[in-house]
Amino acid sequence: MLVIAHRGASAELPENTLPAFERAIEIGADYVEIDVHADREGRLVVTHESPRSRRDYPTLEAALDLMRGRIGVMVELKTPSRYRRHSVVARAVRLLSDADALVCFQRKPLEEARALRPGLRTVQHVGFSVSIRAAHEAWAAGFNNARVTARGIRAAQRLGLVPLVYTVNDERRMRDLAAAGVAGIFTDRPELALRLFGARPL
Repeated sequence: MLVIAHRGASAELPENTLPAFERAIEIGADYVEIDVHADREGRLVVTHESPRSRRDYPTLEAALDLMRGRIGVMVELKTPSRYRRHSVVARAVRLLSDADALVCFQRKPLEEARALRPGLRTVQHVGFSVSIRAAHEAWAAGFNNARVTARGIRAAQRLGLVPLVYTVNDERRMRDLAAAGVAGIFTDRPELALRLFGARPL
């Protein structure tokens, strides 16, 4: 089971902050998932909400500098079509290492990323406006915890996709998903998940 620290160790520390990322590294998570927007100046910044609302967020470069070589990073681009003039996909792709992955709810940004860098791991979130079949060229399919089904997990596996589920914080639910064949979970409680499943090498 891949343990993906959702916005860092966010049950312990403020989400999408360098201390939360550092804590996820310390406890041995497989990945840290971070949310990325572009701000008005075009900087790629780590925040879940619109960057207009606050100014104390780290840049993507600072976050990656902290984590590079220490943990895998999943960079979720938040509504990247809003920031086309800032070339957020191309810039994010250039910054990622081979151990990292690009995540998105929208399909076209991930298609652009794979065209720019074939072989880059991409995670297509599915189940809302994107079908599982539309994700067939991705590395992994991300399912919403409240909506994932055994049928969806089997479909992902048949397509050669790694089935991931977000965001899972309950111990029993973690065990049930593992038994159902889920390969990784996004969690605010990576320490709990690691106690259940242990860490594995990237």
